[in-house]
Amino acid sequence: MSDAGREFVTPEGVDLRLKVGAVSERAGALVIDLLIIMAALILLTILVGAALWVSNVTARSAPAVIWLLGFFLLRNFYFTGFELTPAAATPGKRVMKLRVIARNGGRLTADAVFGRNAMRELELYLPMIFMLSRGQGVDAWVISLGCLWSLVFLLFPLFNRDHLRAGDLIAGTMVVRAPKPILAPDLSRDGAVALNELRFTDEQLSAYGIKELQVLESVLRSNDRKTLAEVARRIRGKIGWIDEVGVSDRAFLTGYYAALRGRLERQMLFGRRRADKFDAG
Repeated sequence: MSDAGREFVTPEGVDLRLKVGAVSERAGALVIDLLIIMAALILLTILVGAALWVSNVTARSAPAVIWLLGFFLLRNFYFTGFELTPAAATPGKRVMKLRVIARNGGRLTADAVFGRNAMRELELYLPMIFMLSRGQGVDAWVISLGCLWSLVFLLFPLFNRDHLRAGDLIAGTMVVRAPKPILAPDLSRDGAVALNELRFTDEQLSAYGIKELQVLESVLRSNDRKTLAEVARRIRGKIGWIDEVGVSDRAFLTGYYAALRGRLERQMLFGRRRADKFDAG
């Protein structure tokens, strides 16, 4: 996959030119996450053993039951829980500067996150079980065929341009490199300078919501001149803006970003939260 990224158009018509996460980066993130899970299980084992020793409990099955419960929770909810957060990334993905997004450019939904991680049973855990199994005769053939079948899932990301897992393909998701961090307050300060020349009415600011604000922030971070011009053209048309000052596309967008963000933050103080342009608020 080229490091130059690929075309990725949001429902608002913005091409963010995202870079797809490389297989090596995703593998590194997975290794980090598995090490964290193992460390958590080791810590859980130590805590359970210490608790039983302090309480003088002699039931031998209790540690095993608690350990299996902890393993079940980590196995099923570690990846899902972290990817449901706003960062849409596990600790391993954060270290490798990756995140999960929806392939259609829309919002990453809980259903998509659950779907992509449900397939992890076939893609990761089942192959591990086969590889750790031993058998003779018919059992050995079954294990060998199981390993071969599992290998198809393991190697699947190598044979498509976006390095999609089977879970990504089913859930409509993909893993991309997180954009280079530029703090939102920095954008607000740039916008505050632009607001000295620009003034937006409440009607013009009410055209968009939180989702569009986030897309606009991504556009400003990318700082791609062609994308800035296209987005500025769309917003000007949407809000009926007449350019009487002759400001640049970036100055216009930073000014609008600061004004929109300020309006949305004021609304949230009064308990009103407009998710996107389709939300009446």
